[in-house]
Amino acid sequence: MNNKEKLKRFLNLFSGNSKVLIIINADPDAIASAMAVKRLLWRKAAEVVIAHFNRITRPDNLAMIEHTESGLVELDKVNKENFEAFIIIDSQPGHNEQFSGFTFDAVIDHHPLSYDGDAPYVDIRSDYGACATMMTEYLKTRNIKPSAKLAAALMLGIKTDTADFTRGASLKDIKAFQYLYRFADNNIVTKVERATLTQEDLDFLGRAIKHRKVINNRVFFHAGNISKPDGLVVVADFFLTLSKINWSVISGIYEKKLIIVIRNDGLRKGAGNTAKEAFSALGSAGGHKTMARAELELKRVRKQTGSISKKSVGGWIIEAIEKTAGRKIE
Repeated sequence: MNNKEKLKRFLNLFSGNSKVLIIINADPDAIASAMAVKRLLWRKAAEVVIAHFNRITRPDNLAMIEHTESGLVELDKVNKENFEAFIIIDSQPGHNEQFSGFTFDAVIDHHPLSYDGDAPYVDIRSDYGACATMMTEYLKTRNIKPSAKLAAALMLGIKTDTADFTRGASLKDIKAFQYLYRFADNNIVTKVERATLTQEDLDFLGRAIKHRKVINNRVFFHAGNISKPDGLVVVADFFLTLSKINWSVISGIYEKKLIIVIRNDGLRKGAGNTAKEAFSALGSAGGHKTMARAELELKRVRKQTGSISKKSVGGWIIEAIEKTAGRKIE
C-alpha cells in the first residue's frame, strides 16, 4: 500500500465531529510527529489534543516544547471520556503500561514491531530512523507545506532519533530532512540543540564519572534513587563518546521502578534485543540496535537481587548485561 492509500485510510477514521486524543511518551520525535498528526487533522476533526504521560525535564525537550508551541498537556489531567478516537505515535501499546487504558484507533511507529493488536489503522515501519520522517511523508502526500515551527520540530525529531544521521538513518530520513530544511525556522533548531545541560545534570554526570565501572569495554553506572530519569540518558550518551567504550549502561530507581538506559556503538550486538532478553521478564524492555531502555518493577527486581542497595542492583545489572551481551544477539 502506497502513502496515498495509507493516508486515505487514516483520515477516513475521523469525521468533522471527532474529538481525538494523541498519546505520546514525549521526546523530540514523538512531539514532532504528534504535531504533524494534529496538522493533518486540521478541519478533519473537531478537536485534537496531544497528551504525554512522562515527566519532561531535559532542557532541550523543554526548549523544543516552548519554541515550537506544540501545546502538550499532561495525560493525567485529561478526561478520556471527552474523546472518541485515540492515536498512539512513535510508540506501540506494549511499550509502556500507561498505554494500557486505551483502545487505539491508530498506531503509528518506527520501532521494531511488537504490536499484535487489531487497531483499525496500523503503520509501523522499522526501516525508518524516525517517526518524524514518516509524518513528513504524510504531509507531502497531503500537499501540506509545514509551518516554520512544525518543520523545525520534525527536523529535530529526525536529528535526535538518528543521532545526526549516525544511528539507524535511512535515505528516507535524509530526504525528509532536506525537504523540511526549506521551510524550517533554523533559529528554533539552534536554540533547542544548545539547551543541553542544567547544573543538576552536570552534578549527576560528575557522580557518574567518579563511580563508573568499566568491564569489557562497557561502562556501567547505577545511581540508586534519582529525581529524574532524563539524567540517565545524558550520562549514557556522554559515556559512549569515550575512547574504547562500546556500550554504556546507566541505571537508577525512580518512582518504584528500576530504569536502565543502554547505548552502544552500533557495530556489535543489538542494544534493543539485549535489553529485551536480559530484562523483559521483569517489566518492559527493548529498543533499537544502538539504544534501548528497560523499566522494571522494583518489587520484582528485589526478588532477584535480595536487596535494592546500589551494590546489589548495580551488580545484578552488570551480570545480566555481561551474560546476555556475551551471546550472539543481532
